[in-house]
Amino acid sequence: MTTDPAAAEETEPVTGPEPGGPGAGPGAEDNGGSADGNRAPAGPDDEAAAGATDTTDMGSGEGGASESESESEGPAADGASGDGTATDTAAQLSEAEAELAAQRELRERIERRKAEKAGPVQAGARLSGKAADLLAAVRAVESGGKPPASVFTEPEPAPRRSAPEPVRQPQAMPSATPAPVASEAVDTVRAVLVEGGAPDALAAQVATVLGEGADTQLREDPWQLLRVAGVRPEQADGFARALLGAECGPDDERRGRAVTVWLLEQAALAGHTALEAQALHAALAQRSVPDPDAAVQSALAEGDALVFQDALDEPGAPPAPAPSEDDGEGEEGEAERPVRVLIGLERYALAEESLADGLARVVNSLPKEDGSAADWESAATGSAAELIRAVAGHGLVLHTGGEASRVEPAALAATARSLGLRVCAAAHTPDGRRRFAALLASAERAGRGAASGPDPLSAPGFGAEDETGTPDGPRHGTDDGPGSPGRTHDSAAGTHGGASGQPGGGQPGDAETDETVATVAGLLAGTEGPGRDADGMLRTDLLIVLDAPQLDVESAAMLAESLPDGARLVLSGDPGVLWSAGSGRVFADLLAARACPQVASRTPDPGPIGELVSGIGIGELNQVAAPGKEVVIVPVRDAGEAVHRTVQLIADSVPRAIGIPAEQTQVITPGHGGAVGTRALNTALKERLNPGPGRFGGFDPGDRIAYSPAPGRTVPGHVVKADAEGLHLECAGAPVVVPKERVEQTVRHGWALTAHQAVGVRWPAAVVVLPGDAAQALTRPWIYTAFGRAEQHLSVVHGVDQALPRAVAEVTAKPRTTRLPALLRAQVPAAG
Repeated sequence: MTTDPAAAEETEPVTGPEPGGPGAGPGAEDNGGSADGNRAPAGPDDEAAAGATDTTDMGSGEGGASESESESEGPAADGASGDGTATDTAAQLSEAEAELAAQRELRERIERRKAEKAGPVQAGARLSGKAADLLAAVRAVESGGKPPASVFTEPEPAPRRSAPEPVRQPQAMPSATPAPVASEAVDTVRAVLVEGGAPDALAAQVATVLGEGADTQLREDPWQLLRVAGVRPEQADGFARALLGAECGPDDERRGRAVTVWLLEQAALAGHTALEAQALHAALAQRSVPDPDAAVQSALAEGDALVFQDALDEPGAPPAPAPSEDDGEGEEGEAERPVRVLIGLERYALAEESLADGLARVVNSLPKEDGSAADWESAATGSAAELIRAVAGHGLVLHTGGEASRVEPAALAATARSLGLRVCAAAHTPDGRRRFAALLASAERAGRGAASGPDPLSAPGFGAEDETGTPDGPRHGTDDGPGSPGRTHDSAAGTHGGASGQPGGGQPGDAETDETVATVAGLLAGTEGPGRDADGMLRTDLLIVLDAPQLDVESAAMLAESLPDGARLVLSGDPGVLWSAGSGRVFADLLAARACPQVASRTPDPGPIGELVSGIGIGELNQVAAPGKEVVIVPVRDAGEAVHRTVQLIADSVPRAIGIPAEQTQVITPGHGGAVGTRALNTALKERLNPGPGRFGGFDPGDRIAYSPAPGRTVPGHVVKADAEGLHLECAGAPVVVPKERVEQTVRHGWALTAHQAVGVRWPAAVVVLPGDAAQALTRPWIYTAFGRAEQHLSVVHGVDQALPRAVAEVTAKPRTTRLPALLRAQVPAAG
């Protein structure tokens, strides 16, 4: 590992501060959901609430998630960025001048408010006070702007910024286009919103969410406004006071019920599928609900929430036997077992129960007659032998390992196809789909070429090293792959990176592979994969799901329900990466439940980056030898220097010294807001790499973008053109047209992403930016994910000092409250 900043260049040194110098880059935060979507670090009250979510971009959200992804602004601005001019000017004002200035400002504010009240309210453009706050919150939170972890904490004062940054106001991004609402219904809702002091820009959204009679529902229960994403309880309280007057109070039953549902929705954005009753009561008390238990009971009585009692077994103890009909003491003994009381929304409760039922069906059903045991055994060779044997005799198998271990599911798929099985593999991203399709094609070529020859998993294209020690892993786009240091990379469409800066430019090659390898979203939507039979089941005998940690509970349930009887299911992924942008932690729950065979890959990720990331996975930040400048540390002191070094690395140092062009290098940073967030970095990188006026929503042809077709999903791409139809993009080699009205909601500049947005994708080079105030946001999964996005070169812009090794060693993923383990225990016995 190179710690000298100059090591990233060959001819022009990069000078920097001492490695121990403190970093002060504000704005460090993570997504919540977005998008990638995406999430922010949980507050202390989150842990009291049965554990907060892992940090998500999102997605976002991630989410985030957007995706439900978090975009809240960073901490207070770096003091070093100011020059003291404003302070000196203020000091020169006399006391009388200051008082006159204050009076003038007060009079102007009063006149503005009078004018605003006298005139009509225009779609949020001239709002002030609570109405403006409400509209801003809706726009920010629906795009992942508020971290889901803030559910259990009071909002903090707005921080100062060290420098202006481009803050866009994204709208909510629905996963599907909502049905149009009659204009009359929207008008009646608008009238109620204006009467209550809420922005009329929410009218269409409220009418869609509440459905028929939305205006009447709002008048009868103003707290129904909380069902609109982005509205917070204090804003709904103001709306209710304006409509109800003296009847409104914190002890109103309608308020308690609505806040209960809102808290459960926010917990779902943070990854929980339910909350423990005690945690929910504490959160309700924090939101000024005087009788939390009565509020919860009211929500249960109305069917807005469900209550569950999951038995708690002592660690290591066998499950208690079911009471027999003649055992009179059975019921009494069962009642004495400790239970955990959980409150959840019906949506996620049904998804978890459906997933548990589907997995139990897969585990307990006998596989179809698909080849003799001798055929499977003869095919079980090389590093995939253990996986092939496990799949031969079981319906559900879990496979864990890093990027290099994907060769094993590829060998399994090739073996199953050779035995006549219908096989389908699904990855989280188009890039993952492309990479796995290449591995599968190589495995099948090797199998056809020499049935009894050398182990195909040791052949070039399967992670072996050549004589020079250079990883010979699967190449992207061309047979020769990306150039070695100093070689010019082909950036044409169809090669790794392409003009878009996205990994890979084309789709998998032949039609048969296209049908075999899909993305999870495309498979569920029916646009990719083998299709479905007359009963709605997938036409497959073996389903291999890659990037399994990214499966949320609802997607996993739909996959399990879609498997025909007798089909096998393999869930494969790296347990060290960030969890899904959506609710649940399916892969981790299944690993903990031990309800099926688990195969841990012994195929290591090659090279210095693989060695570094593998150490992080077990809590060790090791110094690694990087003779080819594969890993470079660039220490920085403050936010301004972090931005400067990042732009220098992307535009100059990495292309010249490493041979990887800017289009194939990705910047990853902890959050969207602040002076070193994605917005600030993307602005600086656009100015250097593709300057332009941004005529269409801030975009120009050639801009790298991140397109979020649904919360929690991000696809890298680039802008092709803009016309009356909308913004034309190229994402993963496919054309995409985004209507003008949805550009602001779904498209962002993509030179810099969060780790949640980048998960499931890899680039030849990555620059991970760790500004000074990112220390509290860093976790081992975040660092593991971010560092693992690089294939050949990793630069770390380092301003967090000792917080980096501390996070790797001590800060693991935050727990999520789910019911899946208990549901599985009741249906599937633990594997031996």
